[in-house]
Amino acid sequence: MQSDDRPPSKPTLEPGSEQNGSNPVTGLVGWNPASGPPGWVPGYQSPAPMPPAGPIHPTRGLSPFGIPARHILEIPLLAVIVVLTGLFFVLGPLMTLAGWIPVQITAPLILAPLILWLQRGLLFASLRTSGVKITPTQFPDAHRMVTEAAARFGMATVPDAYVVLGNGAINAFASGHGFRRFIAVNSDLFEIGGAARDPDALAFIIAHEVGHIAAGHVSYWRWLGMYVLPYLPILGGSLQRAQEYTADNYGYCYRHQGASGAMRALAGGKYLNTLVGFDEMADRAPAERGFFVWLYNGLVSHPVLTWRMWALRDRSKHGNLLWRPNPKIALPLHTGFAPPTGGGDPRQSGYLSQGGHTPASYWSTPPPS
Repeated sequence: MQSDDRPPSKPTLEPGSEQNGSNPVTGLVGWNPASGPPGWVPGYQSPAPMPPAGPIHPTRGLSPFGIPARHILEIPLLAVIVVLTGLFFVLGPLMTLAGWIPVQITAPLILAPLILWLQRGLLFASLRTSGVKITPTQFPDAHRMVTEAAARFGMATVPDAYVVLGNGAINAFASGHGFRRFIAVNSDLFEIGGAARDPDALAFIIAHEVGHIAAGHVSYWRWLGMYVLPYLPILGGSLQRAQEYTADNYGYCYRHQGASGAMRALAGGKYLNTLVGFDEMADRAPAERGFFVWLYNGLVSHPVLTWRMWALRDRSKHGNLLWRPNPKIALPLHTGFAPPTGGGDPRQSGYLSQGGHTPASYWSTPPPS
């Protein structure tokens, strides 16, 4: 019997399937290796941020215009934790010298400046050696978002940006080392940003992380002053959640149209994100109650998603840290927002609710006609 040296035939593809994301080698529906993830195609230009409709007076800086607002409780909480950290740094060694606590407990505290410096340096090294750097030629649309966000927030230097392998995790973070500042987005979260998906959501996420840098959240000295934060339940978590609300305000100021898409991705992942009802989840914020709901929110570093969605929808006040939102005292959602040019309902302009509807119960006065 003669061996058949002919190459195996390629799977039959539907006409135009290469353009629709089918792999021309395997025939499986997915990414075309020649063009990368859906949406990251040559010549695609992400939309520029919407300019303000005109001079307005922002409501506590929570509108998409003007300077992004820092959460009202962030600085007071930071001051308390810095004082407590200072007491630990001073009293720890003294109590060790007095023989009250063993040196094994205070040694990490004494070495905290060195440990923190090493941790930040190693994190940056891992991105520089294993991350995909976002540049004008590597994911140019994302690079434009990073550059625009830095300019929007008045930053003198554009931070470095990387895409890292997510292995299914939906996450992004910002940090720094020395005078360098950088952000990283997990690949699974980065995938939502193509033209075929939700580039506005990616723009919000990138601006959120750049906002952490602009707000000073990644400073070495700030991290050192917050060194005992993990040992302060409720209090430490409240500061972390306040910082996340602040970063959300930055993301909202750069691309408020992407707020709902970003939250839907965090809730449902990269495949189910378009099926998640933003308003339906936000509506549950005042309804989900009980001790364990309060305790869970108090212990986590990020606001629970229902409260976070509520805060992004109700721009009349800062996000809740410990107590669930109260719809009975919520201000009108349109307070402080400029209507689109030519008048009209601001709810239809993308300035307010980012989901499919805005319940009439949230308007203390009738919506503009």
